[in-house]
Amino acid sequence: MRFILLLSVSFISSLALAAQKPNVILVMADDMGYGQTGYYNHPVLKTPNLDAMAGNGIRFDRFYAGAPNCSPTRATVLTGRTNDRTGVHNHGYAINKQEKTIAQAFQNAGYSTAHFGKWHLNGLRGPGAPIFKEDAHHPGHLGFDYWLSVTNFFDMNPILSRNGKWEEHGGDSSEIVVNEALDYIRGENEKGKPVFIVIWYGTPHSPFMAYESDAEPFKDLSPASRDHYAELVAMDRSIGHLRKELRDFGMAEDTIVWFNSDNGGLGNIKPGTVGNLRGFKNSVYEGGLRVPAVIEWPAHIKPQISNFPACTMDIFPTLIDYAGLDKKSINKVSDGISLASYINTSQTKRPSPIGFRHTQRAAWLDNQYKLITLKVGSGEYQLYDLENDPTEQKNIIDAEPKIARQMISAFENWNSSVEKSRLGADYQSGKVNPFPRPQQTDLMTLPEYQKHFEEWIKRPEFKPYIERQLKRQQTK
Repeated sequence: MRFILLLSVSFISSLALAAQKPNVILVMADDMGYGQTGYYNHPVLKTPNLDAMAGNGIRFDRFYAGAPNCSPTRATVLTGRTNDRTGVHNHGYAINKQEKTIAQAFQNAGYSTAHFGKWHLNGLRGPGAPIFKEDAHHPGHLGFDYWLSVTNFFDMNPILSRNGKWEEHGGDSSEIVVNEALDYIRGENEKGKPVFIVIWYGTPHSPFMAYESDAEPFKDLSPASRDHYAELVAMDRSIGHLRKELRDFGMAEDTIVWFNSDNGGLGNIKPGTVGNLRGFKNSVYEGGLRVPAVIEWPAHIKPQISNFPACTMDIFPTLIDYAGLDKKSINKVSDGISLASYINTSQTKRPSPIGFRHTQRAAWLDNQYKLITLKVGSGEYQLYDLENDPTEQKNIIDAEPKIARQMISAFENWNSSVEKSRLGADYQSGKVNPFPRPQQTDLMTLPEYQKHFEEWIKRPEFKPYIERQLKRQQTK
């Protein structure tokens, strides 16, 4: 009897411990621009489920992707560090396996960890294809117990890799990965284990594919714009399903759901994607970096709209505080701050600037002011007052010499630090371990993928890439 009582006490204690740890779900869109939400009154797109999430949590009106395109921003989410520190200098670069990741931190804290959707951190370019179990940079090597993932963007009826085993799936990609994530959450919840889940959509990245019913409201737009917006309709629906199921599981109150996009919107989609900001994806102007972002945690975050400048590098340090993770789980040289003490306040001043560095372009954001260089090391800078000029039309570098000098000095010190990190100074060995193949390798050049050409050329997302590769082979 005493043994049974001890077991019961132990079981109850383990459930109480799990209950004290919030579940965490990070959700990220792929190429969704700052202006593409209903709550910003987009002229054609409605996002009722994201709007509801924003109305029940904190909506950040000044939230920034860590970089202006996909792989680099993903690295900033996993590490809390600007992308050039991590080895991910552009899309299709692999993350250094010496990095400390947020998934590893949650693993070490007793969480079940899982990744669903786009990965794009294993050094491959090209369309999203299933990831081989032999891939030395698959999600399992970076802290995920379980993964259903693809190398890059993925669309309708995707082929996905479940822990290295390939599967055909039918339907909209956003809804597929959310349903799969919910199945995983349900199973782990029944075991009494808290979960850390990453859902990285392939939406609304090209090629644009969608249900006809979702495309119908946009029938007067160009085919590309029509299907781009239709993809966002399905993505928004999947967010609604995720939130409903969490409520039905009885998990919603103490689950942190953090939504944002990976970079600014696309310039060839009409109506516009960036809400009148300057620039688009691949630009260090606001339109390339500022993205929609919402955090919902009903038990702890009250409904609010925040103008506090925040970024994807803040995700890891914030969750260290919210989930009680080991403070040493993040690299001591990092670029984000914890937002825990700023959420639920009216604070709008960030205590330290945000730095961005990507393909020899950089930006340095210090609350009201933003410094930009289009060629790092050139000594040529632009300065903008975002409070009075949010669309970055007036360069005030000559009009505000004191501010310019201070910001240039601070940026150059930070840039020097990033350069040291790039060379491996933050790792125990003092150097970066070599990657086994060239970075940005086109997966369509690899024999293990080429043997599937005959089968995959029938698929619209693969067809142009395969045809290009076959043409190259014929001209050799």
